[in-house]
Amino acid sequence: MPALAPLHPQIVHFVIALLLCGVLFRWLSLGVRGTGRLAFTGPAAAVLLLVGTTTAVLAVRSGLAAHGPVERVPGARAAVQDHEQWGERTQNIFLGVAFLEIVALAVGRTPYARYQRAALVASAVAGLAGAYAVYQAGDKGGNLVYSYAGGVGIRSGDPADVGRLLMAGLYQQAMLDRRAGRPAAAAQLIGELAQRYPDDTAVRLLTAESLIVDTHDGKGALAVLASFRAAPDTRFLRLRLGLLRADAYAAAAIPDSAKAVLQAMTREFPNNQLIEERLAKLP
Repeated sequence: MPALAPLHPQIVHFVIALLLCGVLFRWLSLGVRGTGRLAFTGPAAAVLLLVGTTTAVLAVRSGLAAHGPVERVPGARAAVQDHEQWGERTQNIFLGVAFLEIVALAVGRTPYARYQRAALVASAVAGLAGAYAVYQAGDKGGNLVYSYAGGVGIRSGDPADVGRLLMAGLYQQAMLDRRAGRPAAAAQLIGELAQRYPDDTAVRLLTAESLIVDTHDGKGALAVLASFRAAPDTRFLRLRLGLLRADAYAAAAIPDSAKAVLQAMTREFPNNQLIEERLAKLP
């Protein structure tokens, strides 16, 4: 079912909600059976478990349809397979639960009605195993997305999404290199960003910051910042540019210009901690 592949994230969230609520309601229904209280939990549990099982089947099918591009990402294959295995276990357990629920419904008004409670208890017990499988499948899926970028930027097939994925990867690795004391590596990655996305405002700001922080090239940073308007439209951008210009002047050993920029900024941004900290550091 290739058409289901893009819908996998949406479907799995329904699976988690429906099945976990169904298991909870089934256990509640066993506790209140015959008391007249919370009588809705029995029928609600049956509906939730049956609908949830159907969505679990769709989740497995959509996941299998979507796994190809993710599995080809270097290093992600084992994580994909782990997630798939727990997804299939969840499906299989709840197919058994659904069968027990159908049996309970079928014998309810027959001479075999005495077996109904046994079927419901078995469903509740199996549901606990299913709930654990749901948790594991969700945990493995989250690990695949957040630790391996599984599907991130590639689910839609839109080149712009892939570009944002690359941008995020280069940025995050550059920040890691900077924190690890590898400024040359950080500058190289920021330079690649600047080469690939020369017109992106955030990348241009990041380039100026890298020249200041990683290579201590204040004059180079001032050249990059000169391409921006003197008074940008947004308050955030005016603050960001002003701080970078002051830092660039300081890195270029022109402290008087840095001080002038910061003092001018205090009129628009009074009592701003970032501005005050930079003024305090200037000679």
